[in-house]
Amino acid sequence: MNRRQLIQSLALAASAAAPMAAGDNKGLKAVSVNHISYVVADYTKTRDFYADLLGMKPVHDDGKQVSLVFGDSFLIARNARDGGVKTPLINHVAYTLDKWDKNAVEAELKRHGLTPRPDTEDSFHVKDPDGFDLQISGKNMKP
Repeated sequence: MNRRQLIQSLALAASAAAPMAAGDNKGLKAVSVNHISYVVADYTKTRDFYADLLGMKPVHDDGKQVSLVFGDSFLIARNARDGGVKTPLINHVAYTLDKWDKNAVEAELKRHGLTPRPDTEDSFHVKDPDGFDLQISGKNMKP
């Protein structure tokens, strides 16, 4: 699936879900991220980054891909079949932190060699090892 097909699929899914987003509570209601799956240049770098920075638990590591569990959700990082992945296909992924102290979060991101870019009072953007735009946010960061 290329970027254009991904965007078209996401737009179709969003338009189908839009009537439920109004809060009628008659249909299904999403409460968290189930999982995010993406292809990376070296899944071991991605595994180590997320396990170290955000405490995600690596499971089902088969030497080509790994699931990283956090809460009721997980992230799947898998190597490209041809090894040629150079750019991400996802705009960004946001994770909500348990506790938010803007200064402490910024310091921790910098400690990991990242360059945090403030977005709101409750979030920063950084790049993960594969160049994905990663948003780190507090519980007040809501749609």
